[in-house]
Amino acid sequence: MSKPLILVADDHADVRQALSLLLRDGGYDVLTAASPAEALSALRQSPPDLILLDLNYQRDTTSGVEGLELLKQIRARHRAVPIVILTGWATVSLAVQAMHLGAQDFLEKPWENARVRSLVAQRLASARARAEMRRLEDEGQLSDGEVDAPIYRSRAMQEVLAVAGRVASSEVPVLLTGESGTGKSLIARWIHRHSPHANGPFVSVNLGGLAETLFESELFGHVKGAFTDARSDRVGRIERARGGTLFLDEISNITPAQQARLLHVLEDGTYERVGETVPRSVDARILAATNADIRQLMRDGRFREDLYFRLNTVEVALPPLRARRDDIPLLAAYFLARYSRGSGREPLTLTEGASRALDSHDWPGNVRELAHVMQRAVLLAKGETVEVADLRLAEREVTETLENLTLEQAERYVIQRALESCGGDVMAAAAKLGMSRSALYRRLEKIRE
Repeated sequence: MSKPLILVADDHADVRQALSLLLRDGGYDVLTAASPAEALSALRQSPPDLILLDLNYQRDTTSGVEGLELLKQIRARHRAVPIVILTGWATVSLAVQAMHLGAQDFLEKPWENARVRSLVAQRLASARARAEMRRLEDEGQLSDGEVDAPIYRSRAMQEVLAVAGRVASSEVPVLLTGESGTGKSLIARWIHRHSPHANGPFVSVNLGGLAETLFESELFGHVKGAFTDARSDRVGRIERARGGTLFLDEISNITPAQQARLLHVLEDGTYERVGETVPRSVDARILAATNADIRQLMRDGRFREDLYFRLNTVEVALPPLRARRDDIPLLAAYFLARYSRGSGREPLTLTEGASRALDSHDWPGNVRELAHVMQRAVLLAKGETVEVADLRLAEREVTETLENLTLEQAERYVIQRALESCGGDVMAAAAKLGMSRSALYRRLEKIRE
């Protein structure tokens, strides 16, 4: 994966040098420009992933006319690249004008290194999410706002997709495991689309929500008169999946009797509609999923080992969101863009405090919970950014008291709580903690190392 390229456009050599060192140390490639002409030339040669742009050049040090004109030219040629304005306290009004012209954020001089790192990472994540959404739309994988492809950058999900990619082209049964909300059905659809059955139907059945009396009728179908309410023939899910993929979700919830019936079908490759004696062949790839500890269920005698091995030629284990935190900014930005579009709004962005709150949350509901939080935030946000308060995250349970924490852990906890209670406002949090803003930034930098 290539490094993101950042253009630093500022007429002060010390600013260019300091930001270049900081960004390169953070794993980015950097281009610099000392004038608007150099900036436009650099853009023609190597379009960057993000631009840090100063508005005040030596020819016009107070009005920002030259910088604003450069911003207009850049935005006209590169509509998607995120632009962060470099500004001092005396020129905050210029930054506001720049935001109206298409800049995404501004960075105050003198800056805090922690703020630069956080802001750059946040803006790049938002840009990647929007690019991913455009790609999915272009490829026809985005329908009615629902994404049909994984969005990720973490190593954990790279490994998941590597395994899924290897098994997709085969006919072997696959068992998807992982907590609720990790995206098992999404990966099942991804495997189907990359399989020889891609042109056939993808039929999903949630066995966890299926009444026991409807199990055989739903899966195998029935003929008219097979039972009291059977007023006409019904095609079962297995038959509907002919030539495609049958996805058995929440497989661990079925009863012992249902397990025995399903095992027979998988072993024999045939089934019969309820009320019929004519055998029909199974012609579908079988994928299954569970959020339970199925091995423990087998040890407890609640799930058949022979059925487990029939379903589990290959297991694909999806990690919880807390184990793939690199994906949180990308997913959050994607969901913000998706729900903003659905609400007829320009894509919202997260404040630094909101980004920190998302990163520190445990996400018991995983990606599904994150999607719901972003949807709610779009509804609650009053401006163009999402604040910590808009997230409405439930407070994390703290099992340790401060007496049981190390000094470093206690400091981290107190700072996080102060930032959350102040809505991510660093100056307000610093005042609450009885320190200067620069001192708080230094402590934030220290605890993130």
